[in-house]
Amino acid sequence: MTDLFQLFAVSAVVMGIAQTLTRERIFASLRERLGGKETWCGYLVSCPYCASHYVAFVLVPLTGTYPIHVVVGGWVGTVLSWFLSSILVTVIAAFFRVLFWFVDEAQGLVRRRQRTEEEEIATKRVVRKKVEQELAPEEPEEPLPPAPH
Repeated sequence: MTDLFQLFAVSAVVMGIAQTLTRERIFASLRERLGGKETWCGYLVSCPYCASHYVAFVLVPLTGTYPIHVVVGGWVGTVLSWFLSSILVTVIAAFFRVLFWFVDEAQGLVRRRQRTEEEEIATKRVVRKKVEQELAPEEPEEPLPPAPH
């Protein structure tokens, strides 16, 4: 059970790091310096799925998350376990990214709806003020005489 938790936890971390590297403003200058999606190196830091591979290749051995064990022994077996485990972590991270997109998109819809409502309220205020100015009776130039008592 703890192995499964570690697998999902490392996958979530891989997704978070890859998402931050490829989408957030803090790394925008790095992406631009590397050429964005127009160059091979720039694409590696502009595509969340691509970047998650490299993040997983580093995090799997650092965390000891090896859910896939191969029967081949020696260094070949070690490399295969590392590579296949990293690919599995990347695939799970991709599913997490899809879930994250739905959550983020839902929040974006709420923000857009709020912005639309605020714009409608502001428009109604402007229209109301304009109508009030057009319908307001003009002030008489001379004051009316006082009414007799």
